[in-house]
Amino acid sequence: MITNVSLVSVWVKDQDASLAFYTDVLGFEVGDDIQLAEDFRWLTVVHPRQPELHLHLTTPGPPLSEELQQQIRRALDAGGMPGVGLNVDDCRATCAELEAKGVTVLQPPAERPYGVEALIRDNSGNWIVMVEPRAFDADALTREDIESPEPVQQR
Repeated sequence: MITNVSLVSVWVKDQDASLAFYTDVLGFEVGDDIQLAEDFRWLTVVHPRQPELHLHLTTPGPPLSEELQQQIRRALDAGGMPGVGLNVDDCRATCAELEAKGVTVLQPPAERPYGVEALIRDNSGNWIVMVEPRAFDADALTREDIESPEPVQQR
């Protein structure tokens, strides 16, 4: 029986730079950092409040085909890769704090039926959604409540 999610992989361009971003900017801690082969480093970060879930910061490489590795790199360069979702206690304050640290804000904090949501980008081009959640009744939502927000402008 599956008991929980323990690992999520996040494609990155440079593991050292991403480690610094996730720890120094976002407040994660190093989970594992092991050089397993000359060309493979197992690198994870964990949030101090959820140490059982590791984010695996990995670069495209074998056993992926060279073509797939290049596609992932191009997608990262385009800045539209999906990343992770993070719960925050105050979305507006967190977004302002991260923006002051140089983080790219793709979508400023906005009211949604489920809470306040913002979209940022990590240093490799991955989107990170931040949500300050609140209780809501999914059955009571109207079409206007669930209309898609404006498309994200690539910066």
